[in-house]
Amino acid sequence: MSVDVAIDCWQGLRKLVGDAAKVHFTGGEPFLYWEHLVDILREGKRQNLGLIDLIETNGFWASDEKIVRDRLKVLDDLGMRRLKVSCDPFHQEFVDIENVRTLVEVGRDLLGSERVQVRWEEYLGQSSDKLSNDGQTDVFVSSAKDYPVRFTGNAAGSLADNFADKAVDSFAGCDCSSAFLGAKGVHVDPHGNVFSGTCSGIIIGNVRDKPIDQMWKDFSPEANELIEILFTSGPAGLLKKATAMGYSAKAEYASKCHLCTDLRKFFIEKGEFKAAIGPVDCYS
Repeated sequence: MSVDVAIDCWQGLRKLVGDAAKVHFTGGEPFLYWEHLVDILREGKRQNLGLIDLIETNGFWASDEKIVRDRLKVLDDLGMRRLKVSCDPFHQEFVDIENVRTLVEVGRDLLGSERVQVRWEEYLGQSSDKLSNDGQTDVFVSSAKDYPVRFTGNAAGSLADNFADKAVDSFAGCDCSSAFLGAKGVHVDPHGNVFSGTCSGIIIGNVRDKPIDQMWKDFSPEANELIEILFTSGPAGLLKKATAMGYSAKAEYASKCHLCTDLRKFFIEKGEFKAAIGPVDCYS
């Protein structure tokens, strides 16, 4: 995400809710682009846009205590309130748990324990072998039972299939109006696409076309066919159109989000609902 797009979003949130605006930097993994992250935060500080509520990382980069201290001091100086560290079998398939432990230990020493959150704390003490476990379907399923996940994105693939126990007709009448209107926030992707709450891949608008504060003032589900259907009928409302286009429903789904993601994957392959379904990154 360019510095300009990030700052425009930050300014828009400030216009909407003033000092109550909470800005989170997450990903993906923001520490893959350390200097770029710092550039955004410095510009936000220069424009007096307020503190950053939270920065999220998987800790892959925390292989050296000095690097951790140096970087956390920079973030502290630039106005980071809290650091959130992802720690679970899904991340530890790829990230050394020892790096995560170093980050948490040094972070709590430097910032205080109340400013360093771990998601999920119980995995910090587990061995790398138990977390990575080469096939790990059983580990993933166990984790998802202990800490329920939203079956969207990659989680709507093989992981969701392990929890599929609901027939498609059980979602009839389950609309998504509260998901759009009651979301705690918005997500903005690197392309400038805006998603409501956790519904990644359903585009409300793009900050390159309209400021985020104006986008929310103008929001109307009737302006977009896909969003209107989800708003009034939920993903079950999309089934008739999908079936007519060749979609074959699964016997069971884990949740309405699982159904919705599966339908959107089908529609994006067919080039349907182009204004609302994207980017491709969310469905690959």
